[in-house]
Amino acid sequence: MKVLIIGSDKTSYYLTRRFIAKGYHAVMITRDAQQGRQLARKLQALVVVGDGTDPLVLDEAGVRQCAIVVALLPHDHDNLIACQLAKEMFGVPRTVALVHDPENEEVFRQLGVSVAVSVARLLVQVIEEQIGYEAIINLAELAQGQLAITEVVLLGDAPAIGQHLRDLALPDNALVAAVIRDDGAIIPRGETQLQLNDHLLLVTRPDNHGIVLSILMGATA
Repeated sequence: MKVLIIGSDKTSYYLTRRFIAKGYHAVMITRDAQQGRQLARKLQALVVVGDGTDPLVLDEAGVRQCAIVVALLPHDHDNLIACQLAKEMFGVPRTVALVHDPENEEVFRQLGVSVAVSVARLLVQVIEEQIGYEAIINLAELAQGQLAITEVVLLGDAPAIGQHLRDLALPDNALVAAVIRDDGAIIPRGETQLQLNDHLLLVTRPDNHGIVLSILMGATA
């Protein structure tokens, strides 16, 4: 399988090396000729010097044969352009873009980028989970960010403690999929009563995630 990485910083280098180790045929595009020569010596990869937002350069790099294009340029608009060209002009099935402004993640997805990755958002998530927000653990995102799976713990002041699920008035497109209690798993129903220290596995959409946390955990959310 062939993958194209656009960028020349250390992240691009280590990602390319990782793809090669997994058996991918990797190609890199860099705007810096000197860096390109250095990368070509270090990596078992074709390195093309040029602008990764230029269709001619993409074509020269063999983008038509790529299964994945990863854009890691320093500006969001360049990453978006590279991914859109790869997908719409050259038919690449899967594109991945680095997003520097977290607010651009959803925009990128709406404009056809398969995966938009915000380092800032991921860093905030890791910090929150490690320095005092252990009651809320973001486990995964599915359907290109349209669904979130989260584990929450009902602590002493959570308003959901003692409530039946049917009485919580959760919004549409939100689900308590499982309750972990005393090392056992419960598939909850409307009559399930929530207890102190219950671990809840939530499935929500981004637009109702905060509301669900407020209903279950109050000010903690």
